[in-house]
Amino acid sequence: MLVRCARADDPYATIKVRNPNAREVVFTTKISFKDRNGFTFMDGTHQVSVPAKGTTSLRVAFASAGASLDQLDHCEVQPTATADW
Repeated sequence: MLVRCARADDPYATIKVRNPNAREVVFTTKISFKDRNGFTFMDGTHQVSVPAKGTTSLRVAFASAGASLDQLDHCEVQPTATADW
């Protein structure tokens, strides 16, 4: 779940990953940073360990070589993270 997109005063997007399982799991998440036309400046996958029945926050830096934060319009997060058993 996207909590907050990157912005000028904090160039990190924050996402939360919830684990409904009864054991700790490493999840792979995907986030994309896009301009107002839907062009993707940067996207990537990140792994995060989430405790059983818990939630973990992950901060992802906006670090695109070809774009600046003033061009960033929104962030998109894949709605379901992949569990890496």
